[in-house]
Amino acid sequence: MATDQRKPLPFVYNFVAGAIAGVSEILTFYPLDVVKTRMQLDTGKSQGLVGSFRSIIAQEGFGRLYRGLVPPLLLEAPKRATKFAANDFWGKTFLDFTGERKMTQQLSIMTGCAAGATESFVVVPFELVKIKLQDKSSTFAGPMDVLKTIVRKDGLLGLYAGMESTFWRHFWWNGGYFGSIFQVKSLLPKPTDKGTEMRNNLLSGTVGGLVGTILNTPFDVVKSRIQGATNVPGVAPKYNWSYPALVTIMREEGPAALYKGFIPKVLRLAPGGGVLLLVVEFTLEVFRKALGPPYM
Repeated sequence: MATDQRKPLPFVYNFVAGAIAGVSEILTFYPLDVVKTRMQLDTGKSQGLVGSFRSIIAQEGFGRLYRGLVPPLLLEAPKRATKFAANDFWGKTFLDFTGERKMTQQLSIMTGCAAGATESFVVVPFELVKIKLQDKSSTFAGPMDVLKTIVRKDGLLGLYAGMESTFWRHFWWNGGYFGSIFQVKSLLPKPTDKGTEMRNNLLSGTVGGLVGTILNTPFDVVKSRIQGATNVPGVAPKYNWSYPALVTIMREEGPAALYKGFIPKVLRLAPGGGVLLLVVEFTLEVFRKALGPPYM
């Protein structure tokens, strides 16, 4: 059966494929995420990628590069699963709504943005715990200590600190990611075998990760600042809403501060985006073969 004629896989298969891809990506690139967060939380002069790595290892030991791994590891399965399953859901929804028979560039961007918005609601508590543990000044014993402290001080809603900035971070990243994948694949030669199909997935996913990272890094910086702050009763937080916070950071630290942590972030999410798409497509193909026609 031709690729465009085969029956779409049920939701659960897209969900599981995304989960497998997410765990694969986080285990490979996590230390870069720790360095990225440190650079974003630092309001002074940046040490740069290599300097940050050296500083963390020299002062805190190599194991600190995996500090806070448990929350994102637990998160990656539902997070990435939600990303790809939501992208599949919104893609079908927008196609039905517009009456289009095939995905277009505009629809792929809209689909990605909607998937990112959906994903953001899942990730906020996990991201909050991760940021608290990755902070250099963190004294928390572990993930459960962070959760208990936040709930005791701020209630259950405290776990959703930074929700608005997380929403924009995922909205723009997914729009750039899935929109770029569509565009790059349309420019590449049609795959004639599994090798060229894997190459196309890796290349388009990597470009998508790069574009998504360029678009969303300023919102990621704001999110890190909001979630890394300690709330003081009666004192208005310095960083609260995303767009005003962008202006504050730019005014006080210069435009370049909006891209703090960009190098480790892009080194993770550009190839990481390629790995994600590669593993997702490979896993979905395994499911199609197992289910047989009409999914083949």
